[in-house]
Amino acid sequence: MNYLFSIIIGYFLGSIPTAYLILKINNGIDITQYGTGNVGAMNSYEVSNSKIIGFLVLIIDALKGLLSVYLVILIFHGDFTLPAISLMFAVLSHCFNPWLNFKGGRGLATSFGGTILIFPVLPIIWILFWSISYFLNKEIILSNLISTVLSLIIVSISHNMILRYSFPHADSISTVLFFSIALLIIIFIKHIDPLNELIRNHKTKEKR
Repeated sequence: MNYLFSIIIGYFLGSIPTAYLILKINNGIDITQYGTGNVGAMNSYEVSNSKIIGFLVLIIDALKGLLSVYLVILIFHGDFTLPAISLMFAVLSHCFNPWLNFKGGRGLATSFGGTILIFPVLPIIWILFWSISYFLNKEIILSNLISTVLSLIIVSISHNMILRYSFPHADSISTVLFFSIALLIIIFIKHIDPLNELIRNHKTKEKR
């Protein structure tokens, strides 16, 4: 029953369509029909041309992940698996939103917000890799994927650090790896289309 409640909490919070609601209320538009159609911070900024709106969407989406983890920890206390499950389903419903015909964001902000609590070293590693990657290639989508994959590799090879800095403490590295891989798969799926577009644009430039 604890697992079911954790899933429900995460799925409900993650499904709140932040960008859709803010753009609908503030600009009177359906963000799924504008720009890339992505229901996230970057498309919100590009469609609205407002840094405030983009930042607001980013913060609220991160809070969805953070609250999904925090509430489960508050209710069920010292089990790493339960808040991890809640976060996984929060990211899933954010990326494939049931209220928007399963359209959604790319999951990074929500993942980031949740991992701040259950594994705070991971966002630091991710930001470091992302900063280096973006400095080298100047591509946000590519940097997102590179930093996510490299972060997973660090999780895979740094067993002692992972277990030491997980909160609540995970019982085994396999548990952490399972949820890390699950999040990576969800995030990767949502990056396939923009990555393909990036590759097509690159090929077009080469032909010129």
